[in-house]
Amino acid sequence: MSSEESINQVLSARGLKASAAQPRVMLEEENNGRVLVAREGEGREGILEQWPAIGHMACFFGVLILVSFAFNGIITSGFRRVKTSEFGALNDALGGKVNAQIVITGSSRAAAHYDPRVIEALTGHSAFNLGRNGSQTDMQVAFLKAYLAHNRRPEIVIHNLDSFTFVTTREVYDPVQYTPYLYDRNLYDALRKINPNTWKDRYVPLYGYVVEDMRLTWITGLKGFAGWSPPEDHFLGFNPRSAKWSQEFQNFKAANPNGVRFDIEPAGIEVMKDLISVCRQNGIQLIFVYSPEYSEMQSLTKNRADIFNLFHELAAPAGIPVWDYSDWKYSDNQAFFQNSQHLNATGAEVFSEDVANRLKTYSAARFKAAQDEHLPVATTIDLRN
Repeated sequence: MSSEESINQVLSARGLKASAAQPRVMLEEENNGRVLVAREGEGREGILEQWPAIGHMACFFGVLILVSFAFNGIITSGFRRVKTSEFGALNDALGGKVNAQIVITGSSRAAAHYDPRVIEALTGHSAFNLGRNGSQTDMQVAFLKAYLAHNRRPEIVIHNLDSFTFVTTREVYDPVQYTPYLYDRNLYDALRKINPNTWKDRYVPLYGYVVEDMRLTWITGLKGFAGWSPPEDHFLGFNPRSAKWSQEFQNFKAANPNGVRFDIEPAGIEVMKDLISVCRQNGIQLIFVYSPEYSEMQSLTKNRADIFNLFHELAAPAGIPVWDYSDWKYSDNQAFFQNSQHLNATGAEVFSEDVANRLKTYSAARFKAAQDEHLPVATTIDLRN
């Protein structure tokens, strides 16, 4: 018997003789005592069988992405079509439809305290209120820059001061108010500095309206696309407050028996310097105004003197007047206030008259000084008439 026949017999006895028809083994490995065998052709056939499912899934997600982009575009377009209320004012300001000679900037105190209708009536010059609810100075300056990018420069900017002027933004209040306008680089850069994820609001469809919008404001955009606008409650940007005095301040006072202190941040000081620089570069007369606050609140602010000293230190070298209405004749009269920081509509009307008359006096003096120094009359606005 040949050696080859002997080997075959041995293999046959052990049941291990290979068959010529058996597929070639591609992979063999032991896993937990079990032998896993993949045979040639099986993997390729499995993948081919899965292609229809993969294609259906890809089509589903593709359609979902297209719908998301379309829906995002509808909401954004809808916001920009709104003609009244907060978004109506935003659309006017960022759509280049304002071009006012007098512009007011600041926080919600600015938005609630300065009635441009009163200022226009008494000065004879156009006015608009850019005050932003819940905003700090860094966002206020960013919004002014955005306004200047789309409108003719004003002659005068009245910037309302607050006890928290030198506190920078930690978290943007109601970010959806800016989402439809992130095409503006001034707003986008300022928001992204505060929240690096702002890029998602701009580039990821519906992110800014679903993830960031806790108040479902996006519904207003959807309605706006259909031609609907909410009832008007902003007048040339001014948002009058109808609420009456409540127990809010007494509760605040009881919770802070030792008073409160507001931070003076180096970054906040730099933002104020930036505001001064922006107005100087654009040939705008900047005026700082500390609008009325309830008298008892003044005594609660323990570092109030330091804050006001810094206001004057920043203003003096730049020739910026500081109009302090801390001693306003109605500052202890609750009938003129909604709360310790905000005037109601009655208080705002009286205060706006005071500001308009002071503007006329200030302008007359400045106009005369320009004539005496033989400066071009066009370098200053004449509000005497």
